[in-house]
Amino acid sequence: MFFLYKFMSKALTEAYKCKQSGDIPVGCVIVKDGNIIARAHNTRERDKNPLGHAEINAIYNAAKHVGDWRLSGCDLYVTLEPCTMCAGAILSSRIENVFFGAFDKKEGAAGSHTNLLYPNVNVYGGIMIEECVRLLDTFFKHLRSN
Repeated sequence: MFFLYKFMSKALTEAYKCKQSGDIPVGCVIVKDGNIIARAHNTRERDKNPLGHAEINAIYNAAKHVGDWRLSGCDLYVTLEPCTMCAGAILSSRIENVFFGAFDKKEGAAGSHTNLLYPNVNVYGGIMIEECVRLLDTFFKHLRSN
């Protein structure tokens, strides 16, 4: 159980990097054989790129790291439930397990709104949910107050 918190904490560290760019604070790490092989966070605002989701960025980095688009044997940890686009990338890259923090009832594609990952990917939601939700709530409260 400790490994869940260890890797989700690393994903949260990535999410905090969004503060400078004004991106929604979502962070992601990809793990293979107990080691982090890729880290990323949202970069849509920074890069002016609609594909700049944490999961997409991490999958790209992981593929470069292993030298293959197939990420079999990899686990993805992300602070917010993946959207439809990210679920597609997860399926295409053959990631085996997804662990996420906060649920996304509007756009979540791992069970909250729709489930595109079942039955090909094992999904575990609510990991460190309080910390993940608090980070998102703080971001949106600050955004609305400006």
